[in-house]
Amino acid sequence: MERVDCVIAGAGVVGLAIARGLAAQGFDALILEAADAIGTETSSRNSEVIHAGIYYPQGSLKARLCVAGREMLYRYCAERSIPHRRCGKLIVATDDAQEPVLANIRANAEACGLGDLRFLSAAKAHTLEPALHCTAALLSPSTGIIDSHALMLALLGDAEEGGAMLSLNTRIVSGRIEANRIVLHTTSTGSGEDFEIATSRLVNAAGLGAVALAGSITGFDRRFLPGLRYAKGNYFSVATRAPFSHLIYPVPEPGGLGVHLTLDLAGTARFGPDVEWTDALDYRVDPTRGTRFYAEIRKYWPELADGSLQPAYSGIRPKLSGPGEANSDFVIQDTGTHGISGLVNLFGIESPGLTSSLAIAEHVTRILLEHR
Repeated sequence: MERVDCVIAGAGVVGLAIARGLAAQGFDALILEAADAIGTETSSRNSEVIHAGIYYPQGSLKARLCVAGREMLYRYCAERSIPHRRCGKLIVATDDAQEPVLANIRANAEACGLGDLRFLSAAKAHTLEPALHCTAALLSPSTGIIDSHALMLALLGDAEEGGAMLSLNTRIVSGRIEANRIVLHTTSTGSGEDFEIATSRLVNAAGLGAVALAGSITGFDRRFLPGLRYAKGNYFSVATRAPFSHLIYPVPEPGGLGVHLTLDLAGTARFGPDVEWTDALDYRVDPTRGTRFYAEIRKYWPELADGSLQPAYSGIRPKLSGPGEANSDFVIQDTGTHGISGLVNLFGIESPGLTSSLAIAEHVTRILLEHR
């Protein structure tokens, strides 16, 4: 049986950031990833936006970790020359009835410590973005975009430099709690070979598979397993270059932030995500969903031409709330919750998980240092 000081389950952006943080503190860290590459699920199938921390309830983990993580991420990108741009975004009201929502969004953001949102009249918003239709807008100068793959490669490089190891094609089948350790039964998805690893610390950062992984551990009380829902978000791209330099967001909708316009670092526009509740990890994009996209986008970009949208990609968010329910917070469970020494579960790490990744890593590292 192999023995290691700490196992991180999942090599997405959060798992890699945690591995980096633990390695920097001298932990012997092993990252186990079932796929054949890092960041193949939620970490790479998103809008690649650095969020400012606008929408989340005051005092929530999402609010605190997003605001802290945003500044940590901008500093890290500058230090490591990770491609990114602080392009800003406009949150737009497209009719008079939505304008009070903008005021509520601004008040919430200020309560969470974000004081740089600016209210813009329709004329001022039009000066920034001549192709934009709105009755009013909020400008968020702290919002940006990032190359998520370059970020993950940098995090992995730092982790490995600190002594962490990555094992791809390695799936955790089950686990069991023993005295002063957690034993994991793993299998190689390539060779089919099974082996066991004993660790005193397990960080469950398995994203879409985090709830299932925790549930497979004998000795873990199932009462602490949250319900998990898959919220699929479909993205469409535009065939021609969109005439915008800022990200454009409508006011939020249930389950997400609406069909917004984001830009990649090359200036290509992407629209989405929508919200499609599903029970399967199916990333195919139904082209017929584009019909609804046209109607939503034309509320703020009326000149969008017929036939210009094409299916791009989709992502699936691990949500702990379902249709019609209030958006749930991140859940980070440690010994104080479930009573198992050395086990940290991360559940429901959806947006703003990428923005919050370094702050989440700092939070988890602090938890494990307290129990060292």
